[in-house]
Amino acid sequence: MTNIGNMEVELIDSMGTDASVVNAARVSFGKRIKEMSEGDTKLIKYLAQHNHWSPFAHASLQFRIKAPVFVARQLVKHQVGLTWNEISRRYVDTDVEFYEVDKWRGKPIDKKQGSDGTLEDKHGICQWSKTKIENAALESYKGLLEQGVAPEQARMVLPQSMMTEWYWSGTLYAFARVCNLRCASDAQYETRIVANLINEECGKLFPISWTELRNT
Repeated sequence: MTNIGNMEVELIDSMGTDASVVNAARVSFGKRIKEMSEGDTKLIKYLAQHNHWSPFAHASLQFRIKAPVFVARQLVKHQVGLTWNEISRRYVDTDVEFYEVDKWRGKPIDKKQGSDGTLEDKHGICQWSKTKIENAALESYKGLLEQGVAPEQARMVLPQSMMTEWYWSGTLYAFARVCNLRCASDAQYETRIVANLINEECGKLFPISWTELRNT
């Protein structure tokens, strides 16, 4: 498991190797390999460059991820080739945790989204405002539960900075699409952290395929 701050990315399971991708491609000709060769490496490069994605879908990974709600809501938009199961506040009403900000960023002047450099938190006002809102939300949440309100309804007062946790399974190709978008410099910083940790794990398990998929 790798963590940055209180965000976590843990590889739970994986299936296949670079050779699995090659075998999925070569089965058309009734061929199968046991060890990678230079020709197999060239084949993987060709497949990635020409968008022959189906052989890469025969390799898969499963992650457990812990991140704030606002990050999860960006990543869940990636649906093709991926399966998502998340902790539910309909059933869990304890252990509420909030994202720990390591730096505040400024609003860009010339565009509507993104951020621009580090913002100095003068007198700790930004952190104070965040903590004040989170504490008030948590107290409201606990108060609603004490009044007998159903957790599925009481959860509506919890902010997007609340941490959530999910299992994310998918094909190698699908995670490459995620990382090609979310590891980019214009992706949100917090989302980029999660994507970069996924990127590292995929690169360890499928070094040849991952290099080519990330270069396309």
